Parts: sequence; C-alpha cells; structure tokens
Amino acid sequence: MSKANEFIEALRRIEERGDVEPMARLFAPSAELSNPTMSRPLHGPDGARDFWRGYRHTFGEVQSEFRCVVGSDRASVLEWKSRGTLSSGAVFSYDGVSVIEHPAGLITRFKAYFDPRALGLQLEHAA
Repeated sequence: MSKANEFIEALRRIEERGDVEPMARLFAPSAELSNPTMSRPLHGPDGARDFWRGYRHTFGEVQSEFRCVVGSDRASVLEWKSRGTLSSGAVFSYDGVSVIEHPAGLITRFKAYFDPRALGLQLEHAA
C-alpha cells in the first residue's frame, strides 16, 4: 500500500471513529506537522496524536474526499475537500492540499494548505 493510501485510510479511521493511533504510527519521532491555523508545528507521534485529535474535535461529523493524489517513494501530495458539521451542528465545507514527506517510509513532515478564512468564516457564522 502506498504511503498516500495508508494516510487516507488512517484519516478515515479518525473521521469515522476518532481513532488517531493508526495515523500516529505513520509519523517518525522527528516528524513536523503544521497548517495555516497553527502558530508553531507539532512534532513526532505525540504531536500527530494532538494534531489529529484537535482536527476531529473541531467537527461533529467530517468526511474528506480526495480529488487528486500524487505520490513517489519520498513524498505524496493530496488534494482534498472536507465536508460535514461543526461540533455546534453548523454545516461546513472547505478544501485544500496536504504535502506529506516520507523519504524513509515514516512521515517526516506533514503540511496542510488551505484558506483558514473559508473555515473561519463558517465557524464565525456558526456562533
């Protein structure tokens, strides 16, 4: 299974069941995780657990669809759209791209790119 497919399968487990462990196991001890809403990156499998728990707790329900997935033995790029409800029950939809570096098998860097205003505006309207 490609690293991109392993990542997608682990994300589905987070979205459907809140189980972050399969995702945390994909990250190297020195891994770095970040997105535009974070002031500083998180690190390693523990950082991955915190990152993905925070992701899941933002939403009541969430499902991500992948439009384009490109990968090599060193890195993967995933274009996605996520939809669902916020924890308040408000409906949301936003899209972006995630870059995953995995030169030695484990993920060493995860960076998600999206317009935080798209989700922020929806969060604002939910309040």
